[in-house]
Amino acid sequence: MPFAYSSDRLFCEEVPLRSLAEQFGTPLYVYSRQAIVENCRSLDEAFGHVPHFISYAVKANNNPHILTVIAEQGLGADAGSKGELFLALHAGFPASSVSFSGVGKRDDEIAYALENGIRAFSIESDEELDRLATLAERSGTTANILLRVNLDIDSGTHDYISTSRRHDKFGISARNAAQVLKRAQQCSRITIRGIHSHLGSQITNVESFVVAAQALRALVDDLRSQHIPVDEIDFGGGFGIQYHGVLVHPQLPYEKPEAKRISPASVVRTVLPLLQESGCRISIQPGRSIVGDAGVLLTRVLYRKETDEKTFVIVDAGMNDLIRPSLYQAHHQIVPVELRNARFENVDVVGPCCESGDFFAHERALPHVERDDVLALLCAGAYGFALSSNYNARLRPAEVLVDGSTVVLIRERERLESFIQGRSI
Repeated sequence: MPFAYSSDRLFCEEVPLRSLAEQFGTPLYVYSRQAIVENCRSLDEAFGHVPHFISYAVKANNNPHILTVIAEQGLGADAGSKGELFLALHAGFPASSVSFSGVGKRDDEIAYALENGIRAFSIESDEELDRLATLAERSGTTANILLRVNLDIDSGTHDYISTSRRHDKFGISARNAAQVLKRAQQCSRITIRGIHSHLGSQITNVESFVVAAQALRALVDDLRSQHIPVDEIDFGGGFGIQYHGVLVHPQLPYEKPEAKRISPASVVRTVLPLLQESGCRISIQPGRSIVGDAGVLLTRVLYRKETDEKTFVIVDAGMNDLIRPSLYQAHHQIVPVELRNARFENVDVVGPCCESGDFFAHERALPHVERDDVLALLCAGAYGFALSSNYNARLRPAEVLVDGSTVVLIRERERLESFIQGRSI
């Protein structure tokens, strides 16, 4: 494992996390290069000899150094904005391997993607198709499209990260897919590549993916019967990872792992035979399953506060650094980076922001900790720094990448001067 205890000290690969906290300060994001590479290879190997294409969802973690590591593994990239397109291209992803998703693409974003000759646009509405056709005609370029289809499948994940129910903003209903694609066939600068579906994020049951694969296979048959070419199925991503009970140790409280969770590679192996029956090339867009368990957030204990009702452990990281618990009550296992046979106690782990919603855990069993102890919030590699903010004028944390015994600072901690850079005096 990339993060493991040795002699009661928590390591990332060959580096003790306490030493990173001392060297770079806290809050601090720490990533394992080994874990990122292994996650890329695991998904690739799950396809066996079946032709496929894997695009990393840049939104999960867009640090340029991490993007470069992923590009070196031969993956493509899926971007959700002009900024993510820019980051992907400059990290070394060939434009021919980059796709552009999202319901609200601006004209300048579409023009930028056309100018760079990206692999495909994921189309989400009639008006977007018309606008893309107009801009492609104007620039004298051709745009490849994947029609994003809303399959009306409730994947059982949190409401905020479900994306394929009929009332969600994403995609076009399956019953309207043929109508939209027939319009696309009449556009001289549009080439239909296939269809795209994405159920949501952090999906931990395979049944939802099986239902989606069956629905897509049936849709392909229906579209082809109407003389609409479909050469590719982009199955999206959303493969869940383990957040509970990631680390097990006699000096840690027991956390029961999530029920019915299967590995992302197992999901691919399960749905692949169903998707293959379509005769289409298969592509996927993993994000969390590439980087999620490859990162931790280190935070230092500032104070203990005991009231008549609770014991609070107040740390120097806040909801501005990792908003997932505040945003949708996400769970991150929290462990000390040094164990010392401390008694367990139920505490609230909270940050310094001026919000009651600034918390990482409520009534969580943890080993007793004191001021200056360092805690690690596990599986923080996805949607951690990417969702960070400057709320309360707090500085975004630094990020480091560990490769064996080598440590590289891949993003400096923000400085106060960044708040006023570019300000007119």
